[in-house]
Amino acid sequence: MSGKREHIKQIFRKHKLNLNSSMGDPIFETNRLLKEFWIPDYILNHDFEPEDCSYEIPDSPVIVFVNSKSGGQLGGSLLETYRSLLNQNQVVDLLEQAPDEFLRTLYLNLEKLKQKEDDLAIKIQEKLRLVVAGGDGTAGWLLGVVCDLKLSHAPPIATMPLGTGNNLPFAFGWGKKNPGTDKESVKAFLYQVMKAKEMKIDNWHILMRMKIPAEGNCDPIAPLELPHSLHAFHRISSTDSSNMEGHLTFRGGFWNYFSMGMDAQVSYAFHSERKLNPEKFKNQLVNQSTYAKLGCTQGWFMASLFHPADKNIAQLTKVKIMKKPGGQWEELTIPSSIRSIVCLNLPSFSGGLNPWGTPNKNKLRDRDLTPPYVDDGLIEVVGFRNAWHGLVLLAPDGHGTRLAQAKRIRFEFHKGAAEHTFMRIDGEPWKQPLPVDDNAVVVEISHHGQVNMLATHGCRARSMHDPSSVHNSVTGDDNKDDSPATIGEEWRKFGAASTFRIPDEVDLSHLS
Repeated sequence: MSGKREHIKQIFRKHKLNLNSSMGDPIFETNRLLKEFWIPDYILNHDFEPEDCSYEIPDSPVIVFVNSKSGGQLGGSLLETYRSLLNQNQVVDLLEQAPDEFLRTLYLNLEKLKQKEDDLAIKIQEKLRLVVAGGDGTAGWLLGVVCDLKLSHAPPIATMPLGTGNNLPFAFGWGKKNPGTDKESVKAFLYQVMKAKEMKIDNWHILMRMKIPAEGNCDPIAPLELPHSLHAFHRISSTDSSNMEGHLTFRGGFWNYFSMGMDAQVSYAFHSERKLNPEKFKNQLVNQSTYAKLGCTQGWFMASLFHPADKNIAQLTKVKIMKKPGGQWEELTIPSSIRSIVCLNLPSFSGGLNPWGTPNKNKLRDRDLTPPYVDDGLIEVVGFRNAWHGLVLLAPDGHGTRLAQAKRIRFEFHKGAAEHTFMRIDGEPWKQPLPVDDNAVVVEISHHGQVNMLATHGCRARSMHDPSSVHNSVTGDDNKDDSPATIGEEWRKFGAASTFRIPDEVDLSHLS
C-alpha cells in the first residue's frame, strides 16, 4: 500500500497539485479518481512502458477533448482543470492535436495490447467514454471522426457546452450555459458522465455538386477563413471515387441541422464580426446579444422590406424530398413567404429552441407526420418567414412552419435566382455562389448512419427505442435499407478522419 501511496504522490508532484488540500484527504480523492476515470500512459500510447504498480480497472475511463479557444477564456481554464485531475495525456487540446490522430494512436495500441491478452486494455476499450468540450462545431468534428472510424463498439460521447448556441449539449441534457471550470464543477460533470445513458443519434451526409462554371467560382466562401467545424465539408479530389468529370463536388455531414436563407446570413455576419474582433466575443451573453443586434441590421426582423419576395426560398430553389428509402422524389411546395429553411435532426436550434414543436395527434394523422426522434432516420424540414416568426418558439407551443419529414432532401438552384445564398451546418455558415450560366447547383442530404451519444436521464432528445419516450409508435425498420452501401460511394464517409489508417499487420476483427 505504501508503494501505491508513493505512486499517487508522484502523480501529485507531476501535476503540481496541493498535497495539503483542506478539501479532504487528497490521497483518498485522487485514489478514487484513479479508480473511476484514470487511463495509464501505456494504454494511451505504445511509447510508454507499464509502471511497476498494479492498475485497477477504472469504472468509467474517459478521454477528454477540449477546444482551448472555445468560450473565450474558459476553454484554456477547463483544459488546465481536467489535466490537474486526470492523466494529462488523456486530456487532448484540439488546437494541438486532431481527434483522429489521437484516436488512431489509441486504438492501434489497444488492439496490440488485446492481442497480448492485456485485461486492462480489454476492459478500458469496453467501458471507454469520450467527452468533448467546445461549441457545436467542435462537438460535430469529434462525432464525425468517431463515425468514420467504424468501430464495432464506438465509444459514446458526452458534449460539454462551451460555445454560443450549445444545441448538441442542450438536446442531450448537458445544459446550454458554459460550465464552471473549477475542480468541483469538473468532478461533478465527470460523475454525470459516469451515470449517463447511451442513446443513438442519426447523422446526415450533405453532398453539393455542380458543373465547373465557365466563368466565376462556385467554391463555398467562409467568413474570412474556413470555420473549424467545416473541415469535413470540402471539395473532393480528382482521384476520389465519387468525383464526376467536369463537376465540382463538395461533401460533409451534420448532426443537428442544415439551414439556408436569412438565418444563415445573420450567422455569417456574426462569424465575420467575431473573426475580425475576437476580443469582443469572450462572453456568452455578449455573443448572444451581438447575434440579436446583427439580426436587426441584416433585416431579419424586417424581412419583407429588406428582402423582397423574389429572394424567398421558393424563388431561390426547388426542393424535393424522398419519404422512403428507394422511393420517388416528390416536389415540396414552399410557401412564398418563407425566407429560411431548417432541416432539423435534434430538438434544439438557435440556443435551445424547438422549431418542430409537438404536433397534436390530429396533425400527425392528417399530414402523415411522426413524432420527432433523434434515431428514426427522418429529418424534420421547417420554414420561417422572419425573426418575428422565430420568436414564436419562445411560446410553450410555438413552432415554425412544418413543411415535411424525409429520408432524403434535394435543393436545386438554377440560373437567375440570385448571385449567392447563405447556408450553414450546425451553426457554422458560408456564402454559396450560384451559377451565372444554365448549370444547376444541387445540394442533397441523406441519412448516413448513427453514433452513440451520452445523455442525462430526462433529457430533451427522444429515442424511438426508449420506452420512457412519450410517443413510442414509430417502427424501427424504416432506415434499414438506407445504408451507405446502397446509396453510393460518395456517402460512405464524412471525411473527418482522413488520417485514420489501420496498418495491414493489425488484426481488424475487433474494429469492424
